[in-house]
Amino acid sequence: MGTTITLLTFEEFEQLPSEPGKTELLDGELIQLPPAKKKHMKIIHRFLYTLKPLVDERGAASGLGEVYMETGYRIGAKSWLQPDVSIEHAGQPGGDYCEGAPALAIEVISQSNTAEQMQRKTQSYLMNGGKEVWLVYPKTERLWVFRQGHAEEFYGVLRSEILAGLETDLQQIFA
Repeated sequence: MGTTITLLTFEEFEQLPSEPGKTELLDGELIQLPPAKKKHMKIIHRFLYTLKPLVDERGAASGLGEVYMETGYRIGAKSWLQPDVSIEHAGQPGGDYCEGAPALAIEVISQSNTAEQMQRKTQSYLMNGGKEVWLVYPKTERLWVFRQGHAEEFYGVLRSEILAGLETDLQQIFA
């Protein structure tokens, strides 16, 4: 006997009570993740502190907007995703929420993430205006960068197409 999944609209999702941890909506499916552990949050903060000055220095002329931590993006009528770190497009629409996928979404993988969910999230970001998705694997100290039709694994030094000139020592991120 299979599991039944009740699909929600964004409006129904928005009415749910707040709970500890992260709650997302992916193609109508509710995804609830437990509160992040300390190492997970350290990695998130290191990416935030690395990227924010670089993006701020380049300004909107780079096509990039603000750098955020755990900010939600409404992607269509049935998805609400909160990447661990994100960079919005310059001038990205939105009132109460960012509308559409961020230019860059960074997801730090934890035990509660499934491979299928991460693949679906990556596709959702890229198919809705995202330029890059970084999947960060703390246990193996590896990072995968996904672009439309391309995937590349990094260890040691990270480089990015949308952040030209970025060279980040991943050992410092994972330390």
